[in-house]
Amino acid sequence: MIALIRRLLVLFVRILVGARSEWRGCAPDPSRRIYFANHNSHIDTVAVMAALPWPVRRMTHPVAARDYWGTSAFRRFIAEKGLRAVLIDRKPPPDTDPLAPIERLLEEGRSVLIFPEGTRSTTDEIAPFRSGIFRLACRFPDVDLVPIHLDNLQRILPKGSMLIVPITCTARFGKPLRVEPGEEKAEFLARARAAVIELADGGHTA
Repeated sequence: MIALIRRLLVLFVRILVGARSEWRGCAPDPSRRIYFANHNSHIDTVAVMAALPWPVRRMTHPVAARDYWGTSAFRRFIAEKGLRAVLIDRKPPPDTDPLAPIERLLEEGRSVLIFPEGTRSTTDEIAPFRSGIFRLACRFPDVDLVPIHLDNLQRILPKGSMLIVPITCTARFGKPLRVEPGEEKAEFLARARAAVIELADGGHTA
């Protein structure tokens, strides 16, 4: 039953927003990866998951904010059952590690989808990345980090709006990157952000 709900959710998103994929810097691969994308809308997560081919999607767990996706039984069901998401606290209590659930998934050989801006942008500009992606890159130096740029999703469901506008969305997947030996946090975060921005302007081709 849950598997059927997942398929219907993907089908609904593809009908509503298209959820096209363009693999410009790499090919789909079910091996362990860290996908990271710009964040404009609550549709972002389901759009990326719908754009992934099934062998990749079944191995990938999106990371979602508990303060939104955990606030009602319906949202939690969609996140945890429909998308197999892991919910984390954006403002964690002291002496807790919000990245621990993500690290456990990667240790198990699963892939994750994260949004390094931390919150949705109200403009087309991609905000500076927070440090979590750098920590994951250092913790798993042999794992490819794949940048994704999402087009049009801010217009589909703008921040603060409940009205969905059907517009075709494209998820562009870029060239994987890893943290380089001796690379400082600020340098890596800027390089990862630039990789997403480059995809908005045409990006790499595989």
